[in-house]
Amino acid sequence: MRKDKVIACMLMSLLLICSCGGRETAEKKVTNVRLFTVESSDAVSVQDFPGRVVAAEEVNLAFKVGGTLMRMYVEEGSRVVKGQLVAEMDTRDYQVQLDATEAEYMRIKSEAERVMALYADSVSTADAYDKARYGLKQITAKYENARNQLADTKIYAPFDGYVQKRLFDPPTVVAAGMPVVTFVSGERPEIEINIPASTYVRRNEIAAFSTSFDFIPGRTVSLRLLSIAPKANANQLYTVRLAVPEGLPVQPSPGMNAMVNVAFRGTADENTSIPSSALFEKEGKSCVWVYDEKSGTIGQRMVSVEHIDIKGRAIVTQGVSAGERIVVVGVHKLNDGQVVKPVSSESKTNIGGLL
Repeated sequence: MRKDKVIACMLMSLLLICSCGGRETAEKKVTNVRLFTVESSDAVSVQDFPGRVVAAEEVNLAFKVGGTLMRMYVEEGSRVVKGQLVAEMDTRDYQVQLDATEAEYMRIKSEAERVMALYADSVSTADAYDKARYGLKQITAKYENARNQLADTKIYAPFDGYVQKRLFDPPTVVAAGMPVVTFVSGERPEIEINIPASTYVRRNEIAAFSTSFDFIPGRTVSLRLLSIAPKANANQLYTVRLAVPEGLPVQPSPGMNAMVNVAFRGTADENTSIPSSALFEKEGKSCVWVYDEKSGTIGQRMVSVEHIDIKGRAIVTQGVSAGERIVVVGVHKLNDGQVVKPVSSESKTNIGGLL
């Protein structure tokens, strides 16, 4: 009798152990996952890009001839109007050259005029007439060149604007074509941004550009597209230039920073947006795990991805619909039909919603 009781107790203990082990195994089979509700792509149709205010025109002014820089008539930051004298070179050598050429020009001109007058009276030969005519033409060109070189010893402002930088001070010897002053226009400035290839290929879908400035609080400024570079720069980015409108209380100055919002036209209703972390590849196809609330399981589904934007969102044209829930973390460790348990974006064990 006592022996039977001992055996019965042992059997009960074994049953309890097996029962606990089964519960632990069942619990281990349930994987915690973080889910994301699929959105319409219209919800992420705006992209932000850092930009910089630049002058509408910026040129490096230089002399067409070489020589000694004698005078600078402007200072950095000074306002200059079109046609104003900016810098002057030593004119001594060019003045001497012009005086000598002018004397030669006057001599040849008077001789040529006498020969042509004699030829008109049938006294001179045709050969002498041709020599006189072509000699006069040659010295005239030489004389004009000497006058131009003397005039090129001065630099004038090509348009209204500001002196950004003086590159040399007198009496520096500068070569022809060497910049001496950096000059920027005083017209309304522009904003320059750089966009990646994923945005460049969608340039025809862009609906509007806008920005805001710290010195104009509470106001969004619409921008007008001027140009998009057809070739990427060394950083594989495409430069976009935007015009700032007139009538602002304060005009931004070149060098200021600005955040530009690029809005795209609405896409088709079936296009959706999901985090790129939800994607995984199976047999060369892009797939996601779709969560079934009734069964608490996940199922594999193939999707068609149009592109991935700079925020890491994938634009999906087929495969999932807005409102469906998909797994966004640890997708490579899951199996089709697996039982999962959704976790909230933030909890005591999921600080910041990182899981």
